[in-house]
This record gives sequence, structure tokens and C-alpha cells, in this order.
Amino acid sequence: MAKKEILSPLPGTFYRRPAPDQPPYKSEGDAVAVGDVVGLVEVMKSFNEVKSEVAGKLVRFLVENEEAVMAGQPLAELEG
Repeated sequence: MAKKEILSPLPGTFYRRPAPDQPPYKSEGDAVAVGDVVGLVEVMKSFNEVKSEVAGKLVRFLVENEEAVMAGQPLAELEG
């Protein structure tokens, strides 16, 4: 199966959930469709949705929740 990656659109801080008391957008093993939100990147108190441009099964996240990321950095790996 082909491996695909979801990339960060911006530099900032990556969050896997919409709020600290909410469940993650996606977890390992979940199906991801094109356009699904998989997380947020926060830049100067502005939160930007990270939407998948590819479909597949989420194999693993490549960064931790609340980790600093760079634009173009792979955030998650999909297969299928």
C-alpha cells in the first residue's frame, strides 16, 4: 500500500483536538477522507484547520500534540 502524508500548511503549534477537553479530531486507525480536519496549527492566537488533501487510513502522527511545526512538515502518515 502506498504511504501518503498530511503536511503542515503553516509554521506554528500543532494541536490534535479542538479544545483541551474535547476528543482528538482523528486517531491512529481512523479513516481519513479528503477535506477531513486532522488538527489545528496555531499561529499568534489564530487557529488554522489542517485538512487532509489525501484519503486513506491514519497510520500514525509524526508530531506530538502541542509540538512546534514548520510549514511543509509532515504531520501524519496515511496508507491506502
